[in-house]
Amino acid sequence: MNEITRLFDFFYYQLQHFPKADMLTGKLNGKWTPLSTQEVSDMVNRLSAGLLKLGLSGNDMQVENQDKVAIISRNRPEWLILDLACQQIGLALCPIYPTTNPLELEFIFNDAAVKYVFISGEDILEKVNSIRQNTPSLKNVFCFDSDGMANSWTTLLQDITPEDLEKVEQAKRKILAAHCATIIYTSGTTGKPKGVMLSHNNIVSNVKNAVESFPFPLHTNAKSLSFLPLNHIFERMVSYIYINSGISIYYADSLETIGEDLKDIKPQLFCTVPRLLEKVYEKIMTRGAELTGIKKKLFYWAIELGIKYDSQQKGSLGYRLQLSIANKLIFSKWREALGNNIEFIITGGAACQVRLLRIFTAAKIPIYEGYGPTENSPVISVNTRKKVKFGTVGPVLLGQEVKLEPDGEICVKGPSVMLGYYKRPDLTAETIIDGWLHTGDIGVFEDGIYLKITDRKKELFKTSGGKYVAPQPIENKMKESALIEQMMVVGADKKFVGALIVPSLPNLKEWMQLKGIAFTTTADAVNHPKVLELYKEIVESFNKYFNNVEQVKKFELLPDEWTIDTGELTPTLKLKRRVIMEKFKAAIDRIYL
Repeated sequence: MNEITRLFDFFYYQLQHFPKADMLTGKLNGKWTPLSTQEVSDMVNRLSAGLLKLGLSGNDMQVENQDKVAIISRNRPEWLILDLACQQIGLALCPIYPTTNPLELEFIFNDAAVKYVFISGEDILEKVNSIRQNTPSLKNVFCFDSDGMANSWTTLLQDITPEDLEKVEQAKRKILAAHCATIIYTSGTTGKPKGVMLSHNNIVSNVKNAVESFPFPLHTNAKSLSFLPLNHIFERMVSYIYINSGISIYYADSLETIGEDLKDIKPQLFCTVPRLLEKVYEKIMTRGAELTGIKKKLFYWAIELGIKYDSQQKGSLGYRLQLSIANKLIFSKWREALGNNIEFIITGGAACQVRLLRIFTAAKIPIYEGYGPTENSPVISVNTRKKVKFGTVGPVLLGQEVKLEPDGEICVKGPSVMLGYYKRPDLTAETIIDGWLHTGDIGVFEDGIYLKITDRKKELFKTSGGKYVAPQPIENKMKESALIEQMMVVGADKKFVGALIVPSLPNLKEWMQLKGIAFTTTADAVNHPKVLELYKEIVESFNKYFNNVEQVKKFELLPDEWTIDTGELTPTLKLKRRVIMEKFKAAIDRIYL
């Protein structure tokens, strides 16, 4: 891999050394339709030529002088084809979440002076059209879908001559590792979106160090399922690992189809976020609760064994024998539901419940938790197949330095640290000091090796008594209850800590049925005296894990789940705390009456 210095070099390395018949595979009219490495190569080069014919240019080392292309699309083969096509002619690709609101979209288009945008979906076209009159730099919109609603991206692949392809080769030779490859705009939860500039070298170094640290299967028939948004650098960076390692990439139709897609393609690995793992676990537990007799007893026996699993202490011979039986009788069905080939899962983006890590790993579905912000391309640390400790985000990646500030803030230095924020030298200077990227995350080292995230610096709050409270550990612990679906701790400048709680509706309904309480509506259920008493007991049972200042004294039950569509979650399923605070102000006010 020494010859790889630019992102598209990974692709040509695969083409030269281990071309695949199914490099990228998506569904077309409900059928899996693979593209070989050679087919992708042809499309990438023709698309590069088509973009050059539009008059786009990217050879200038100054980011301001690189032309910008945006993409607003779900994961699909065309996503990476456009990415590679832009990379090799020096264009800066600006990926934008499909859920981005029109005001933020308008800001990004104007801030980056986006000239062309590639989209999928009629709803996205409507959104783009609604702001076109306010985005003078935008020249045209191309659509990946062939339903005639906009210019098809395939028109750019037509009428390409050998001379056009030679211009692409000339452009490739001029692209340096220091060139900006992408500008990724943050979600803007703390103001206007910030454009994170990442160079080829930033991401390439992160890929190489991750491959060496982890490691991944190399040049096999392994398959991966991709469903985390490619707009986020985590899934995109992992895609380059797949390309480098010869792992075929299959794209899920949607989050709703993941279960069926896993059974279809039987992948060896995939990346996810904790919220989706929680959903999988909740479904498993719901099905377990429906069992009867000996089957039900065996199910809960296996779960109890899983909860005791430790990554560093394998347990007694008796425990391991019992776990072996549980794997044959119970956990084998879990593996079948995931396609029966899963070697490991990587999770990131937020803290994963330790209970889930224990149970899934005990079930021979190892989950490795990692960590890193967009500004570091992104991985800073990850539990590896040789070094893993539940509850931490693993050892620091090779090739990077990490230090903790006196207040515990995690700082990282190395080749993966971003070029800076686009057109914001002021913010860049605040974030990168003497080469150290200040992440805004608080952490500690366990055993001198394993990094553990304790909270977000910006999410820490003070009670009116002047005591600091870190909400994430409280939320993660209490969500271990099968009856708590989602939770957000509140209490800034208040006398005590409170919480907004979204119940797990299926489990709550089951409990009500067992207690002989009629279920009418969710709104009625969350106000039922016996339900409120139940949740008071749950909260109090978890409060013992925290000191008096951190204990949840009062809470409000909310009837509706927080989602991306309703605005409470980011596209990577993190809580939008400010939005939730504003949206549920009345509920929070009731806590502090």
